[in-house]
Parts: sequence; C-alpha cells; structure tokens
Amino acid sequence: MFQKTLTNPSSLHKPFGYSHVATAEDARLIFLAGQVALDRDGTLVGRDDYPAQVRQVFANLGDALAAAGATFRDVIKMNYYCADVVPADIQLDAVRAVRDSLFDGAAPPASTFVVIRRLARPEFLIEIEAVAAIRVP
Repeated sequence: MFQKTLTNPSSLHKPFGYSHVATAEDARLIFLAGQVALDRDGTLVGRDDYPAQVRQVFANLGDALAAAGATFRDVIKMNYYCADVVPADIQLDAVRAVRDSLFDGAAPPASTFVVIRRLARPEFLIEIEAVAAIRVP
C-alpha cells in the first residue's frame, strides 16, 4: 500500500510553502532532471523575463511528470536553482505564484531554494528539479 507523508516536526520552525520531511513507502520514485525555460523546440521562453521562465519551467515539469504517469500532487521534493542576476525581491514571489496553484498548501513538498552565480547558460534564470512518488502498479 502506497503512503506519502509530508510533515513538519514540532522541533523545527514552521515552514512557509514547503514541508521539512517527505516520506514515501511502497512507492515508485520518479526523479526529474532539472528543467529550464526551453520549449519543446529548444527555444528559450522568457529571455530576461524571470516570471515567464518560471512558468515555462513548471510547464516542462508538468509534462515530464505526465510522461512518467504522475502529477504535481505526487511530488515530494523540489530543488530550485535561481541565478543571482534575478532581483532578490522577486525570486521567491514568482515561484510561489505558480507553485501555490499546483500544490496542496496544507502539505507542500519538501523544498530547497538556492541562489547561484549562474546556470549552465547565462540566459537561464531558473532551473527546477523534482522527485515524485507514485503507487507501485
């Protein structure tokens, strides 16, 4: 029997928009490679437009999840990598605007958000990777 649990131990601070602990028992794990703002033809979406890149990255993640038989509700872990050229005051806001429309606010996935000097290509402003867990058939 598959069981996914997203929890926040009382000994840790209360998180905003993520869970501290994610577990999946008797599940098939799906690891998604980091996604960037390239469309299906390999064309950059949102040059110098961070919110547009965030939207495209989440769309790519949705497509990758679907290809593996999963949805955003199955995601248990997210890693965000944001280029430091993105103004600090919009880094999280743009992500939250999309993320919060896709995940259960009462039990969001465990997450890490990292600001780095740059990504593999300088025009990439954000890259997101995910882990999902689904019932074993």
